[in-house]
Amino acid sequence: MNIFLLLLFKIIPLYFIILLGYVAGKYLKIKKETVAKLLIFIISPVVIFNSVFTIKISINILFLPVLFFSLGCIICLTTFFIAKKIWSDSTRNILAFTSGIGNASYFGFPVAITLFGPNIARLVLIAALGFILFQNSLGFYMTARGHFTMRESLRRVIKLPTIYAFFTGLVANFLRIKLGQSYLDFVSLFQGTFSVLGVMLIGIGLANIKNYQYDFKFIVATLLIKFIIWPLLIFLVIFIDSKTIRLFNQELYKVMILVSIVPLAANTVAFASELKTHPEKAAMAVLISTMVALFYIPFVVGLFFS
Repeated sequence: MNIFLLLLFKIIPLYFIILLGYVAGKYLKIKKETVAKLLIFIISPVVIFNSVFTIKISINILFLPVLFFSLGCIICLTTFFIAKKIWSDSTRNILAFTSGIGNASYFGFPVAITLFGPNIARLVLIAALGFILFQNSLGFYMTARGHFTMRESLRRVIKLPTIYAFFTGLVANFLRIKLGQSYLDFVSLFQGTFSVLGVMLIGIGLANIKNYQYDFKFIVATLLIKFIIWPLLIFLVIFIDSKTIRLFNQELYKVMILVSIVPLAANTVAFASELKTHPEKAAMAVLISTMVALFYIPFVVGLFFS
């Protein structure tokens, strides 16, 4: 019960931000497309560069984003081919995209601070880099293919600044480039903006919906993949690793489990809006998964972390 209450009080402010986003979209007429472009093309590259740049590189920690990127790609492609039997439109594209990512940054990080402290919580952000790399490569391509030709989809992937920010940050890290206090102050502004706008975009997306089309099959599919398939695969990875090479330790096991049960990423709405691929369905799925996570995360934490 204590763990549940701690998580509850940590997560409730995020719902308040979603509500503010809804008010901004409904009554201030803020457009989700404008916020989405700000996040994808301006704010995200700065945050991504800094995250990669400040990683203390080791083999097991560096493999965290590789693991989540790889699983994201596998689940995405599998979901897309299975979804072709159910949907004939671009719904299968946005479902494939949502299946490969999770809200590790907005939900995973504050939850990790509550449970494990700031040192381990930083590992959640490192793991989240795998989701970021996925959504800006294969994830973006799969979403774009629902509305654009293959050539146009690839062109848009190449134009994404987040890809270049990721590798630039990695190079700067290896070269041990030193940046001063002015840089840290500058980045902190972007990090706060990224968190607030990312969560607020869920509410803005819901406010911009003209016709509420509740796709029951789509919602069930997203929840099944996010809250059942993902943790099962992570538990399988942990079991195999613990019996063989032991690449990860107990701390990293905790991080892996937590990242696998976070709700759908708010960036789902940003990408669906930018690429005009069922943003209404994406916003609804993100909202419902976020509500489910309020109870699901404490449940799993109580089983495995207490």
